[in-house]
Amino acid sequence: MEHNSKEVDGFRFLPPGLAAWILTFIPDGKFEGPIPWTPLDKPLSSARVALVTSAGISLKSDPPFDMEREKLNPDYGDPTFRVLPKATTATDVNVNHLHINTSYILEDLDVMLPLARMAELEAEGIVGSLAPSTYSFYGFQWGGTEFLNKAITPMAQQMKAEGVDAVLLTPA
Repeated sequence: MEHNSKEVDGFRFLPPGLAAWILTFIPDGKFEGPIPWTPLDKPLSSARVALVTSAGISLKSDPPFDMEREKLNPDYGDPTFRVLPKATTATDVNVNHLHINTSYILEDLDVMLPLARMAELEAEGIVGSLAPSTYSFYGFQWGGTEFLNKAITPMAQQMKAEGVDAVLLTPA
């Protein structure tokens, strides 16, 4: 099925000063291309939805995101990601991020990773299903393609394998 593509203005809701500062990190103030957006081609009630967060959430059984290296090198952001099962609860996770207050996430995981709310929406038939896997990465990435190769590409491949139709990103 062919999709109707649109472009997204990634700066539309940013304060002008923040947008100007971010543009100082982009050569010639230009992106490599437009940010693509494709409308959902089925009702949300039939769609499989995945959750992705940049809050640095990991299972307690997984290695934490590497904040120690960032403390030594402030330009470094751990380029890896973690997979969390959709049944994950607050008691199962750690949150490691130097750029956000993580205490509110530990108090209520749903403020950043709304797994319980999504399960309710699934039970009510508002969304078709929540994907078996949820993803988290460390949302401080400056330059290079390592993050795209180590995190974004494998996450996208796993989402495709799980039949994901839409992604809800909760940026930290």
